[in-house]
Amino acid sequence: MMENPKVLYLIGPMGSGKSFVGKAIATKLNLPFLDLDALIEEFTNQKISQLFKDKGEANFRKIEAEMLRKHPPTSILATGGGTPCFHENMEWMNKNGITLYLRTTPGILQKRLLNEKDKRPLIAEIPDKQFLGFLENMIKTRAVFYEKAQIIYNQELSNTTVVHDILKHLRPFLFL
Repeated sequence: MMENPKVLYLIGPMGSGKSFVGKAIATKLNLPFLDLDALIEEFTNQKISQLFKDKGEANFRKIEAEMLRKHPPTSILATGGGTPCFHENMEWMNKNGITLYLRTTPGILQKRLLNEKDKRPLIAEIPDKQFLGFLENMIKTRAVFYEKAQIIYNQELSNTTVVHDILKHLRPFLFL
């Protein structure tokens, strides 16, 4: 364990592998893994898609910012794709932990997300023919926030290799 408790915040667009990578890193480092969306669902007793529908994105983002600031001090936390873009969350995460941006191409995201669009409120209604363009635009719009991460990791390898490689990148920063 670390001497100074810190959180590793995993950021990136939906489908970038934050949950997969986060769980694997947490297991390797024997730290708790948390998913911000799951914490929000538990707190509100509603699914994210229902929160978006009932309360709108602006209210969801307020709840998200509050929950971001209420997690255990030593953990691996997968954020939502939009988390860094609202309520000065990116600045807050950089001050309170280590941020790791899982940079992924729109093409990879399209392959990963196409079959689970109905589970994700921001993309559920995007027609398949417009999906790649939507992802390209989303990444371009959010890049200004994502690029503020302390570690930027380009995902070009298999998931297993990614986890091993990321652990090497983390050594000088915190856990090892």
